[in-house]
Amino acid sequence: MRDKSNAFPFSGEALQALRADAPGCEQVIHFNNAGCGLLPTPALEAMVDHLKLEAAIGGYEASAARAAQVRDFYGSIADLIGCRPENVAFAGSATHAYSKALSAIPFEPGDVILTTRNDFISNQIAFMALRRRFGVEIAHAPDHPDGGVDVAAMAAMMRARRPRLVAATHVPTNSGLVQPVAEIGGHCRELDLLYLVDACQSVGQYPVDVEEIGCDLLTATCRKFLRGPRGSGFLYVSDRVLAQGYEPLFIDMYGARWTAADRYEPVDSAARFEEWEFPYSTVLGCAAAVRYALGVGLERISLRTPALASRLRDRLAAVPGVRVLDRGRELAALVTFDVEGWRPQPFKAAMDARGINSALSFREFAQYDFADKDVEWALRLSPHYYNTEEEVDRVADTVAGLAKDGAR
Repeated sequence: MRDKSNAFPFSGEALQALRADAPGCEQVIHFNNAGCGLLPTPALEAMVDHLKLEAAIGGYEASAARAAQVRDFYGSIADLIGCRPENVAFAGSATHAYSKALSAIPFEPGDVILTTRNDFISNQIAFMALRRRFGVEIAHAPDHPDGGVDVAAMAAMMRARRPRLVAATHVPTNSGLVQPVAEIGGHCRELDLLYLVDACQSVGQYPVDVEEIGCDLLTATCRKFLRGPRGSGFLYVSDRVLAQGYEPLFIDMYGARWTAADRYEPVDSAARFEEWEFPYSTVLGCAAAVRYALGVGLERISLRTPALASRLRDRLAAVPGVRVLDRGRELAALVTFDVEGWRPQPFKAAMDARGINSALSFREFAQYDFADKDVEWALRLSPHYYNTEEEVDRVADTVAGLAKDGAR
């Protein structure tokens, strides 16, 4: 478990500078970083400047002029997750990256996908779609009594079932749970099993090292705790996967070379998972956001952000009528709870009216987890390092006041 003894790793002056780079802090209390983080000023400026350049000289010409900065997207992600730039592919979203990765696996009837009960909704639906189309089997490892997957039980299923793919979500979208993805990866490496990790909610919140995790494929978005623009994400592809010739089902002229009338060859990097067309301003905004996060320091972020969430969780747990739902040995900066007597949309609307950004989760987002917790909906609050303790206390007081007001 991560040491949170230094829960305030930024000076007051440094925090104010960080907040000045997030102009939205002046408008709202932004506790929806698990949905979208507030863009830092350098990322916004990089995007706007490139759009102006496209308008001035043309789109193709602008991308050529900014080729070095575009390449830095791959370098920045490589620095962020501990790989080579050639292992990184840009994607329009984490789901886009995940689908590309799944499409590269030649599933056959009877192949097993071993996953957890807390994988992201779109991943679970993708597995079921593969079952419907190709006849694969889906196996879910049981949870540990303390919350999160039971790694020993999952390892036993690996040995017994020899799955074609092992998949896990590092931090599920519907709770603060942090899954032990590196422990799972150790068993995958021991048994030589293909391993796919969804790091959508952990990248930008924690240090993420693909070698330490032991994954073959990893997907993430840039819009959440990494604070990049919407419509952006990435796919990490290991050297092993590239060497074994995995490629997406639909590969285009950017990812392959047409070498003869009846033959093509995929490129030798993760670019085989990309397409020709890029939103170049978005790519540049992502690179700037990643460099910003690296400058702030992922170790410092990983201390402050979960500590703010822990403070919020403790305050909410003391509120009559509020049930905090997060379970697990380690909890991230996603705080989920329901409120007795309230319906979901009116409660969120009441938070919105008080200048507090939040998000709703529903049973259909997490059929296993929410069934276990006997809950139909939850409000999700997700602070980040630029939020303050005063904001945490104000949000907790607001929830307490609404809970006291009664049913709506």
